Amino acid sequence: MAWDEWERLKAGADSGGSSRMQLNGVPSGKGGDGQQGDLKVDQQDLAAVGDSAFKLFTDLGRYGRDAWSSSQTAAKDLKTQEFELGGALDTVQERWEKSLTTLLDACAHISNHMDFTKKAHAGDESYIASIVSSIATLDKGFDEGTKR
Repeated sequence: MAWDEWERLKAGADSGGSSRMQLNGVPSGKGGDGQQGDLKVDQQDLAAVGDSAFKLFTDLGRYGRDAWSSSQTAAKDLKTQEFELGGALDTVQERWEKSLTTLLDACAHISNHMDFTKKAHAGDESYIASIVSSIATLDKGFDEGTKR
Protein backbone atom coordinates (compact mmCIF):
# COMPACT_ATOMS: atom_id res chain seq x y z
CA MET A 1 0.00 0.00 0.00
CA ALA A 2 1.40 3.37 -0.98
CA TRP A 3 1.72 6.15 1.58
CA ASP A 4 -0.75 8.43 -0.22
CA GLU A 5 -3.30 5.60 -0.30
CA TRP A 6 -2.86 5.11 3.45
CA GLU A 7 -3.36 8.83 4.09
CA ARG A 8 -6.50 8.85 1.90
CA LEU A 9 -7.96 5.87 3.80
CA LYS A 10 -7.22 7.51 7.16
CA ALA A 11 -8.88 10.73 6.02
CA GLY A 12 -11.90 8.76 4.79
CA ALA A 13 -12.19 6.98 8.14
CA ASP A 14 -11.97 10.25 10.06
CA SER A 15 -14.69 11.85 7.95
CA GLY A 16 -17.10 8.95 8.35
CA GLY A 17 -16.31 7.42 4.98
CA SER A 18 -16.89 3.83 3.98
CA SER A 19 -14.24 2.48 6.38
CA ARG A 20 -16.49 2.15 9.40
CA MET A 21 -16.82 -0.63 11.93
CA GLN A 22 -20.08 -2.04 13.20
CA LEU A 23 -20.16 -4.25 16.26
CA ASN A 24 -22.84 -6.60 17.49
CA GLY A 25 -24.60 -6.99 14.15
CA VAL A 26 -24.49 -7.25 10.39
CA PRO A 27 -25.33 -4.18 8.34
CA SER A 28 -28.60 -4.54 6.45
CA GLY A 29 -28.15 -5.78 2.91
CA LYS A 30 -24.61 -7.00 3.60
CA GLY A 31 -25.38 -10.70 4.06
CA GLY A 32 -25.91 -12.85 7.08
CA ASP A 33 -29.19 -14.44 8.10
CA GLY A 34 -29.52 -13.03 11.59
CA GLN A 35 -28.70 -16.36 13.21
CA GLN A 36 -25.15 -16.77 11.98
CA GLY A 37 -22.38 -14.43 10.95
CA ASP A 38 -21.45 -13.96 7.33
CA LEU A 39 -18.28 -16.06 7.62
CA LYS A 40 -19.11 -19.50 6.31
CA VAL A 41 -16.78 -22.47 6.44
CA ASP A 42 -17.80 -25.37 4.28
CA GLN A 43 -16.35 -28.84 4.79
CA GLN A 44 -15.95 -29.28 1.02
CA ASP A 45 -13.90 -26.06 0.80
CA LEU A 46 -11.68 -27.14 3.67
CA ALA A 47 -11.28 -30.60 2.16
CA ALA A 48 -10.27 -29.07 -1.19
CA VAL A 49 -7.67 -26.85 0.46
CA GLY A 50 -6.36 -29.76 2.50
CA ASP A 51 -6.25 -32.00 -0.57
CA SER A 52 -4.38 -29.37 -2.61
CA ALA A 53 -1.90 -28.83 0.20
CA PHE A 54 -1.33 -32.59 0.48
CA LYS A 55 -0.81 -32.94 -3.30
CA LEU A 56 1.64 -30.02 -3.29
CA PHE A 57 3.45 -31.54 -0.31
CA THR A 58 3.70 -34.91 -2.07
CA ASP A 59 4.88 -33.49 -5.39
CA LEU A 60 7.38 -31.11 -3.81
CA GLY A 61 8.74 -33.90 -1.66
CA ARG A 62 9.07 -36.15 -4.69
CA TYR A 63 10.42 -33.66 -7.26
CA GLY A 64 11.70 -30.68 -5.28
CA ARG A 65 15.16 -32.14 -4.81
CA ASP A 66 15.67 -33.60 -8.30
CA ALA A 67 18.42 -31.11 -9.14
CA TRP A 68 20.17 -31.37 -5.76
CA SER A 69 22.78 -33.96 -6.72
CA SER A 70 23.68 -32.44 -10.08
CA SER A 71 23.77 -28.94 -8.57
CA GLN A 72 26.10 -30.05 -5.80
CA THR A 73 28.35 -31.83 -8.29
CA ALA A 74 28.46 -28.77 -10.55
CA ALA A 75 29.15 -26.46 -7.60
CA LYS A 76 32.00 -28.70 -6.41
CA ASP A 77 33.51 -28.91 -9.91
CA LEU A 78 33.32 -25.14 -10.39
CA LYS A 79 34.91 -24.52 -6.99
CA THR A 80 37.70 -27.00 -7.81
CA GLN A 81 38.37 -25.05 -11.01
CA GLU A 82 38.42 -21.84 -8.90
CA PHE A 83 35.30 -20.34 -10.46
CA GLU A 84 33.38 -18.08 -8.07
CA LEU A 85 30.21 -19.36 -9.68
CA GLY A 86 30.70 -22.62 -7.77
CA GLY A 87 30.21 -20.90 -4.41
CA ALA A 88 27.25 -18.97 -5.78
CA LEU A 89 25.63 -22.16 -7.08
CA ASP A 90 26.18 -23.77 -3.70
CA THR A 91 24.51 -20.78 -2.00
CA VAL A 92 21.55 -20.96 -4.38
CA GLN A 93 21.18 -24.67 -3.65
CA GLU A 94 21.26 -24.05 0.13
CA ARG A 95 18.62 -21.34 -0.17
CA TRP A 96 16.47 -23.57 -2.37
CA GLU A 97 16.66 -26.33 0.22
CA LYS A 98 15.74 -23.96 3.04
CA SER A 99 12.80 -22.54 1.05
CA LEU A 100 11.68 -26.01 0.01
CA THR A 101 11.74 -27.22 3.61
CA THR A 102 9.74 -24.18 4.72
CA LEU A 103 7.16 -24.75 1.99
CA LEU A 104 6.91 -28.46 2.78
CA ASP A 105 6.33 -27.63 6.45
CA ALA A 106 3.65 -25.10 5.53
CA CYS A 107 1.87 -27.58 3.23
CA ALA A 108 1.94 -30.25 5.92
CA HIS A 109 0.58 -27.80 8.47
CA ILE A 110 -2.28 -26.76 6.17
CA SER A 111 -3.11 -30.32 5.20
CA ASN A 112 -3.10 -31.58 8.79
CA HIS A 113 -5.23 -28.83 10.28
CA MET A 114 -8.31 -28.56 8.05
CA ASP A 115 -10.47 -30.72 10.30
CA PHE A 116 -9.34 -28.76 13.33
CA THR A 117 -10.19 -25.49 11.56
CA LYS A 118 -13.72 -26.65 10.79
CA LYS A 119 -14.31 -27.65 14.42
CA ALA A 120 -12.72 -24.46 15.75
CA HIS A 121 -14.92 -22.25 13.57
CA ALA A 122 -18.02 -24.09 14.67
CA GLY A 123 -17.01 -23.69 18.31
CA ASP A 124 -16.12 -20.01 17.81
CA GLU A 125 -19.45 -19.34 16.12
CA SER A 126 -21.36 -20.92 19.01
CA TYR A 127 -19.30 -19.01 21.58
CA ILE A 128 -19.76 -15.67 19.79
CA ALA A 129 -23.49 -16.26 19.37
CA SER A 130 -23.87 -17.01 23.08
CA ILE A 131 -21.89 -13.91 24.08
CA VAL A 132 -23.83 -11.64 21.74
CA SER A 133 -27.07 -13.19 22.95
CA SER A 134 -26.01 -12.58 26.56
CA ILE A 135 -25.20 -8.96 25.79
CA ALA A 136 -28.58 -8.50 24.10
CA THR A 137 -30.34 -10.05 27.13
CA LEU A 138 -28.36 -7.82 29.49
CA ASP A 139 -29.18 -4.73 27.40
CA LYS A 140 -32.86 -5.68 27.42
CA GLY A 141 -32.74 -5.95 31.22
CA PHE A 142 -31.21 -2.51 31.51
CA ASP A 143 -33.81 -1.09 29.12
CA GLU A 144 -36.64 -2.61 31.18
CA GLY A 145 -35.11 -1.23 34.39
CA THR A 146 -35.06 2.33 33.04
CA LYS A 147 -38.74 2.22 31.99
CA ARG A 148 -39.99 1.80 35.56
